[in-house]
This record gives sequence, C-alpha cells and structure tokens, in this order.
Amino acid sequence: DEEGAGGSMFPTGNLVDDLEVPGVGTLKATMINAGIPTIFVNANALGYKGTELQDAINGDSKALAMFETIRAYGALRMGLIKHLDEAAKRQHTPKIAFVAPPSDYVSSSGKKVQTTDIDLLVRALSMGKLHHAMMGTCAVAIGTAAAIPGTLVSIAAGNRAHEAVRFGHPSGTLRVGAEAKQVSGQWIVKKAVMSRSARVLMEGMVRVPGNAF
Repeated sequence: DEEGAGGSMFPTGNLVDDLEVPGVGTLKATMINAGIPTIFVNANALGYKGTELQDAINGDSKALAMFETIRAYGALRMGLIKHLDEAAKRQHTPKIAFVAPPSDYVSSSGKKVQTTDIDLLVRALSMGKLHHAMMGTCAVAIGTAAAIPGTLVSIAAGNRAHEAVRFGHPSGTLRVGAEAKQVSGQWIVKKAVMSRSARVLMEGMVRVPGNAF
C-alpha cells in the first residue's frame, strides 16, 4: 500500500490478533496487506452467518457504524493511520470483511449456492457499504490469506492452507488462489490467481461511408 502499510504482509507481525474495539469488544482479526490492506473478522463474532446480502447490512445504520469503528481501530493497529480520526478521511483502505465456514444461501440474483459449492463465505465492505459482490483487490487478499495456515480465512476454509479456494459472496461465487511462503520469518506471495466472470462492455453500431472499402 502506497500510503503506509509498508512491505510487511502482516503489519502487526501476527496471523491473528486480538483487536480491541470500544463498544464492540475484543475481536479475533487477521490484518493483511495483500492486494489491498484488509481486516478479516469472524462473522459469528458479530452476530452474522456470512450469508447476508446487501440489505441486511446496508439497511442497518448501527451495523454500518460498527463496521466503520472496527475498520478505524484496525487501520490504527496496522499503522495505516496515526490517529483514529484519520480513518474517516481514508475510506478506501483498509477494507473490512467477515468470514464464515461454508453454508447454503441464496444469492442476490436468486441462485442457490450450496455448501458443497464453496470453501468458505466472505462478505466485504467498501466505502462504508457492503459490496454487491467482491472487490478484485480484496479477492487477492482472500486468496493470499487462504494460502497461509492459521489466518481466519484459512481457518474458515477448513483450517488448512489452500492453493485455491472458491468463496461465496452476495452475488455468487468466485475462485481465487495464491502461492505464499515464508522467507526469513516473513510471508511473501509468489503469485496470485483470480477468475472473473465476463460481461458485455459495449455494443452498438458504427456507420462508415460506403466508399470506405
């Protein structure tokens, strides 16, 4: 991250930290700098299942305020800000996401996602709102954290390291992967892989003079 996360993948030096958040409690958190600085917490620690869609979060002002408070204290712990009040001016990072083991749910498009289709559930907030799917940079953080045993992401995905995982998000599923290893006590990423669904970017007509060919 160009604004202060530094070169360490785990700025606190730990795969999981006890993050004290006034008014919320002490949460287990994986704070990682991969793809984009991201704070991962367990869904059940916040009273969620990990199957929530946008309305369940974005329609709840208290929930949004809670997530912003967690994000602010996480940013402080990661060294991204020096004072808590700086978080409001730094909405783009860190991201905050909550994870859970796989479970059946119905996506926002109405498609049923089965437990057997996925390795874990992830919901992430961006710019103060639950994202409709998953941000690409945050997906890299998910894939990287899943590749490292002991992070909350890898624990939610079966408590082991994964070369690739398919996670459930509000709109469906996404497959991501990473190769990580320890060098001199520091985790580094050798590569990250992500699949994205294709979509139409443009369609239309172009008129050219008849004598152009």
